[in-house]
Amino acid sequence: MEVVIVPDAKAGGELIAEAMAQLLGSKPNALLGVATGSTPLPIYEALAAKARAGAVDASRARIAQLDEYVGLPAEHPESYRSVLRREVLEPLGIGMGAFMGPDGTAEDVQGACEAYDRALAEAGGVDLQLLGIGTDGHIGFNEPCSSLASRTRIKTLTEQTRVDNARFFDGDIEQVPHHVITQGIGTILEARHLVLLATGEGKADAVAATVEGPVAAVCPASALQLHPHATVVVDDAAASKLKLADYFRYTFANKPDWQGI
Repeated sequence: MEVVIVPDAKAGGELIAEAMAQLLGSKPNALLGVATGSTPLPIYEALAAKARAGAVDASRARIAQLDEYVGLPAEHPESYRSVLRREVLEPLGIGMGAFMGPDGTAEDVQGACEAYDRALAEAGGVDLQLLGIGTDGHIGFNEPCSSLASRTRIKTLTEQTRVDNARFFDGDIEQVPHHVITQGIGTILEARHLVLLATGEGKADAVAATVEGPVAAVCPASALQLHPHATVVVDDAAASKLKLADYFRYTFANKPDWQGI
């Protein structure tokens, strides 16, 4: 995988947004896999700024969801569908008709998971999948010891995750669903380009395990080592425990301009 070290989250967002803009320039209807949370916000803000400036036309892009709460109505303001509509689709001028996501309200949840995997394949696959990473190395909701071959499936949220997410539900943990649908690691690895953004010292151990540790289910993100085109973008703080940080800085500084990330 390629590791790119940037000064801060803003620089990381701009770098990734430029890669997405180049993709949309060559393939206007590209299928972009998106993630929720605070980490990818600088990417979405930078890409939206490019769209407003006329530097990129994202109106024909298609958007694929990484995960969704189970049992939360799609119109609920904290469903990930609603969050992505506010943070990604509306700022980029993309209609909901171009949005793909699993049905978290389906009676047959397993069937909905399988249907989403099929839909992604039938759409031609994800061209670029954005990822964040947890302090324990999880990607999506694939917690440690998730199968590296896993497909889209239902997962149980940890109590700590529900406590953390209660802030989005008026501080009431009882409103936070117990389960989510998440793309599995095997599903994620089928995207043509994986781009993981990690910022802050709190992610340093997870980044080191992902990039320089063994491929192991205890650190789900380490599966990116198996992918032919995976890019890990980290700020200085998140890169602080990388033994090969100087090498990563050197290789990125000396790569051909046309190569991109």
